[in-house]
Amino acid sequence: MAVLKKYNLSGAEVGEVKIEDTFLESSVNAQLIKDYLTAIRANARQWSANTQSRPEVSHSGQKPHPQKGTGKARQGYLGAPQYKGGGRVHAPKPKFDQHVRINKKERQAAVRHLIIEKITGQNVHVLDSSSLNEPKTKILCNFLKARGLDARKVLFLADASYQSSKENDGTTSAAERHQNLVRSLKNIQKVDFGYVPNVNGYELALHQEIVVLDTACDELMVLLGGKK
Repeated sequence: MAVLKKYNLSGAEVGEVKIEDTFLESSVNAQLIKDYLTAIRANARQWSANTQSRPEVSHSGQKPHPQKGTGKARQGYLGAPQYKGGGRVHAPKPKFDQHVRINKKERQAAVRHLIIEKITGQNVHVLDSSSLNEPKTKILCNFLKARGLDARKVLFLADASYQSSKENDGTTSAAERHQNLVRSLKNIQKVDFGYVPNVNGYELALHQEIVVLDTACDELMVLLGGKK
């Protein structure tokens, strides 16, 4: 059984979240993780580089110098690659249909494995942010410093579910509920924000520490194989 420490915004321990061993079992091999991360990086490319080759550059058809009598090698076109402003050799061109398909079950298994690695390595922390009533960067900076996370790459994860609101008798989105936290983290270096259901393996591999809001623990359990 793994135990995640729960902290308040002051960095003091206020509780813990227990995770059963059945949620921490993973049989994913390293090759699957590598293929998954490679596909994410490949799909992030735009493939829009477009450089002019020799027949595409705009130049006069006049020769650079006379063909004979100069002692130089013959040259026929100012748009040749050896001249400044000439066309590129093997110029990159836009590519299409370069998307790498990621199997859904493989993606889920890879994300689950990477989260388990963070949990077993004691790199996952639970934060009670209910007292953050307004954007305050200093409060989050003090929290990171108190937990020794100020020099590491940290990913904050929140829940993405809609919740009922008593004030307007409607529902509030995750963006509305967590806007104070997002604004507080905006100017802190090496810190990013995301939602638990939307997290991908590259973000988990890139960041050294994960801070999960206490309201997102249920969604975290779903990623680990629990029921919704």
